[in-house]
Amino acid sequence: MALWHRWNDALGRWRYPVYGLIILVVLSFIGYMMIVLGGRFVVDDDHFVFDESTVLKTENGDEIVKLYEENRTYVPIDAVPEHVTDAFLAIEDHRFYDHNGVDFWAVGRAVYRDILTMSKTEGASTITQQLVKNVSLTDDKTWMRKTKEVMGSIYLERQRSKEEILEYYLNEIYFGAGIHGIEEAAQAFYSKPVSQLTLSEGAVLAAMPKAPNFYDPTEHPERAKERRDLVLNQMHEHGLIEADKMRQAQGKTLALKPNESTSSPWLSSYVDLVLDELERDYHLSREAIYTNGYEVTVGLDPDMQETVYQRMQRDEYFQGSSAGVEGATVMLDQANGVVRAAVGGRDHERGDLNRVKVKRQPGSTMKPLVVYGPALEESLYHPYSLIPDEQRDYDGYSPSNVDGQYDGEVTIYDALVESKNAPAVALFDEIGIDYGLSYLADVGVTLDDPGLAVALGGLKEGLSPLHMAGLYRSFANGGRYMEPYAILEVTDRDGEILEAPARETTQLFSPQTSWYLTRILQAVVDDGTASGGEFNQALAGKTGSTQHPHVEGGVKDAWFVGFNPDYAVASWIGYDDSSEDHYLTEGSALATALVDGIMTDLDQSHDLTTSFAVPEEVNDLEEPIRLPNIHDLSANVSLGFLSGIDVELTWSAADERIRYDIYRDTGGEVEKIGSVTGETSYQVNDSQMINNPSYYVVPVNPLNGLEGEPSNRDEAF
Repeated sequence: MALWHRWNDALGRWRYPVYGLIILVVLSFIGYMMIVLGGRFVVDDDHFVFDESTVLKTENGDEIVKLYEENRTYVPIDAVPEHVTDAFLAIEDHRFYDHNGVDFWAVGRAVYRDILTMSKTEGASTITQQLVKNVSLTDDKTWMRKTKEVMGSIYLERQRSKEEILEYYLNEIYFGAGIHGIEEAAQAFYSKPVSQLTLSEGAVLAAMPKAPNFYDPTEHPERAKERRDLVLNQMHEHGLIEADKMRQAQGKTLALKPNESTSSPWLSSYVDLVLDELERDYHLSREAIYTNGYEVTVGLDPDMQETVYQRMQRDEYFQGSSAGVEGATVMLDQANGVVRAAVGGRDHERGDLNRVKVKRQPGSTMKPLVVYGPALEESLYHPYSLIPDEQRDYDGYSPSNVDGQYDGEVTIYDALVESKNAPAVALFDEIGIDYGLSYLADVGVTLDDPGLAVALGGLKEGLSPLHMAGLYRSFANGGRYMEPYAILEVTDRDGEILEAPARETTQLFSPQTSWYLTRILQAVVDDGTASGGEFNQALAGKTGSTQHPHVEGGVKDAWFVGFNPDYAVASWIGYDDSSEDHYLTEGSALATALVDGIMTDLDQSHDLTTSFAVPEEVNDLEEPIRLPNIHDLSANVSLGFLSGIDVELTWSAADERIRYDIYRDTGGEVEKIGSVTGETSYQVNDSQMINNPSYYVVPVNPLNGLEGEPSNRDEAF
């Protein structure tokens, strides 16, 4: 019994310590489970989908520009040399492969030092903890943040392999100056991929994450070298390199080769065009573009882009009443409609107004699109059809020719080459406004402009240089129109190709009409309103200008839109603000000269095609017939053995296609007595000789029946 009482007394004395121990074990277990399981609420898989730079590349694979919020190019761990990863492990976490996310010795040391200093001075020690802190937590040094860090690290180590964690870490590290990840750091400081880094170079980069700005090798080379040598020493201490390799690497200079990112203002307009297209055609938000690491292959021709930009820096093409004359030029590939160059302003910066896409009144560049093209589609008209050339009144609208001269009637060919206004409006009125606009509507260009002024480019909203280049490109492509585009292919960070929009072609005009327009517009450049330039290869196009709304004689918009067998081009010059103080002092000659200069430069680098080739399915356009003024008609009497007295009429001429009608005037009575084509003589066996008749010839254009001026008269006796 005494023994029983002594046992009860012992239990009584130890009851509470045992209960306390049990409670402590239970609480410890609960705490451990909270740490293990609670990490899932700290670390999310989304945290390890890092922002990556979107890269724009040419078809040849050359990088044009990177778009990013964080400048990062993600690389797999097997792309990083072992000596580079060893450098980071040696200086940041040499027990990385031995712990489960938390180095408890380091944590104990951190807690001890925090207690001694009564502050939070000790940071995370393991690579896993650093990764969790950087991707999932804030930088504030609090007990709660450190607890979450531990929870997240233990959880992450249970969910990911060591190699995956190290890969995340190397791609996440910040190296200062907007550089994220080991690949971009290698490019920034050594102009090479991480796979080519040497031991010394890898140690320099491993030295930076502790204090990127403090150890920046370009700004503080002595600090960086001292820290690099420490990294190499740590690698040796932990058995990662031999002593001789350590000494050899420590004896090297930093040997930096910074990747100098040159400013390229000439690219900005094109990049903005690509951004707009990614949003419109691929439905990517700006945030996605700047963070999701797409690779975008574009149709940019860098040499052409810079050529256009440099020409647009010349003040000679931008003559106005005050400073601030602007311009835009776009060039399309004839083969596929791809935008090869686009400059939307003389000093354009990313995000500025991109004038390549701004709608303007196109002036006379509209004439082939809404007047002459639609007219030629009708069988009633051909390039040498005669149309009225006289000033008319259309219910208060009375367009006039720029030179104030009128010929009564003129061919479609000459009206377009000379850019006459009155004939264009007369023909537009004749074919009908709705009919004239219907061809543009068929290719998706809808104009809400019901007036005859549309024939001269008088539009409410207008058309952009990009629109105009696309429309004119169709003339050299059998009349087939395709909306211009800049992007050839988009792939995501996994290498999957994004679905591209369908690039469909629609018929603007027939191949025959398109070829007729090509030939006439070629004459505009050779002999018409766009003539006189230095460029002597194949080029067709149309000039255009618009009257300033507030200044008599001032010009609001100056245009040249054209094409050759290789490229289509549209150039606009003017002010963004068309106030009384802002007007051009010259018209379309400015834009024409600009394009002439661009094409002349490009011919040196691109070997442009020298002439247009006649398509197989069309008839070529005959050269225009110019009726001569004949002043040398002579009538000579000859005596034939059988025919008796004959009169031989002779004159000079240059074009064998011309028909000559021969007339006899006998005492005021005029009679047509014959016709010849391509000949310069005619023999008359005349019974009227006794009445002493006179003779003359009238040249006739067989293409349209137009008669020229009668020749001089001559008598046989």
